[in-house]
Amino acid sequence: MSSTRLSPDLWVAAGFEALISQGPTALKAEPLARRLKTTKGSFYWHFKDVHAFHAAMMDQWEHRAINDLEAGSAHDLPPAQKLRHLSQITSGQVTDSVSGAVLEPSIRAWAHDNADVAAAVERVDQARLSHLQSTLSENGLSNPELARILYAANLGMADLSRRDGEVNDAALGTLVDLILALYD
Repeated sequence: MSSTRLSPDLWVAAGFEALISQGPTALKAEPLARRLKTTKGSFYWHFKDVHAFHAAMMDQWEHRAINDLEAGSAHDLPPAQKLRHLSQITSGQVTDSVSGAVLEPSIRAWAHDNADVAAAVERVDQARLSHLQSTLSENGLSNPELARILYAANLGMADLSRRDGEVNDAALGTLVDLILALYD
């Protein structure tokens, strides 16, 4: 067993890795303890129960997703560039092991069977759509369906990235350019 003291963040990171590689059934104390080569007692030292652990995972994911939006909106860019930038971060086109394009499809799949996860996904979706709509408005585009189209493309690209390992920044950029050209 590990003698390293594990933090809640390390447990949550291990949870994200387990979710990606094995799905939500791996998000229990015993399989996670085996993954981290420690005891279940360490898990329960940090989390009251598995439900509290799941809540910590979703809090971290939601916080990260909202922070990414705010960081993307804080850039002092011309409106068209801001839209391109926001369309890239909306679904987290980052491909490290516990964020972005790799994690997003796993979170969304888990949301089908877990109401708390579904609620977090809904909050993130609404925040992302709102940011996209606002940025589209800055570009003189008021049709709310455009935000949904861009967001749906982002989500689909995240799933494709997970499956084929490709980063789809160029494809998303092309879609933004097409939308801007159509309404120019």
